[in-house]
Amino acid sequence: MIVEERMRTFINSLDRGNTPFLEELEKTALEAEVPVIRREMQSFIKTLLALQKPEKILEVGTAVGFSTLLMCEYGPENLHITTIENYEKRIPLARENFRRAGREEQITLMEGDAGRILGEISGTYDMIFMDAAKGQYIHWLEDVLRLLKPGGILLSDNVLQEGELIQSHYLVERRDRTIYKRMREYLYVLKHDTRIITSILPLGDGAALSVKVN
Repeated sequence: MIVEERMRTFINSLDRGNTPFLEELEKTALEAEVPVIRREMQSFIKTLLALQKPEKILEVGTAVGFSTLLMCEYGPENLHITTIENYEKRIPLARENFRRAGREEQITLMEGDAGRILGEISGTYDMIFMDAAKGQYIHWLEDVLRLLKPGGILLSDNVLQEGELIQSHYLVERRDRTIYKRMREYLYVLKHDTRIITSILPLGDGAALSVKVN
């Protein structure tokens, strides 16, 4: 846990919530043990959307489409989202949720390995949301920065691993050490790459907000 539970509960208790469709989708996803972005991250994304008003968003990690639809709902009317998902069982669920929400024309869902897809697509995006395989963030970063326009925002979710990143390497379970090492490297690069300015936030499970300056 990064932020004390009582503080997190208090902050989330002030939130106005989402549309009935999104509330039901979140409830269904959590009951099925499908991860969705936490309430505090939802609020943060809505604030970013109001501030930046992006017209093109690239999302890495669709799951069942909750965060995609949240951004559609609270972003500008002309927003288009390209979202990437590799887990075959969740892709039809995401497509069905997009259809039910009436957002199919606003969303392009790309199926397959994110590393391959990121290397193949072109153009630039106003905002990129990273919420997929955490151990791959560092490998995807060059293509992500290539696709992010100057002044664009890169939002990386779940970067503090429930606070595990501040533990000694020897206290981390062996099966988690690769992700631990790669995420620490990713955060170091985000803070030291001169193309971006980054703030690491103890929000949800940790978030990194980067702005491309050149």
